[in-house]
Amino acid sequence: MVIGKKELFIFIYNKMYKITKYSFDKAKLIGVQIKPSIVRNKKIDVYIGSKKITTIGDSRYSDFATTQNKEQRRLYRIRHAKNIAIKGSRGWYASEILW
Repeated sequence: MVIGKKELFIFIYNKMYKITKYSFDKAKLIGVQIKPSIVRNKKIDVYIGSKKITTIGDSRYSDFATTQNKEQRRLYRIRHAKNIAIKGSRGWYASEILW
């Protein structure tokens, strides 16, 4: 893969999040593609086809995909119950892909 100036700048500026196999597998199950985000302090850009539909995850915080901490996941789901209940929302995508 050839990295251009824009991608290199984003990597240095954003300390790009490394997407785990867990997240790729979860994204595939719900029919979306994911790429590291180009938005500052965000983890993942979510795409349907070539159209970007949302950006999820704050790169300053951990998630289940990287920690595999079930207690952390349980507390996240309690804390964000209203957001993750709305299918297609940022919260729903974050819950489905990162948690």
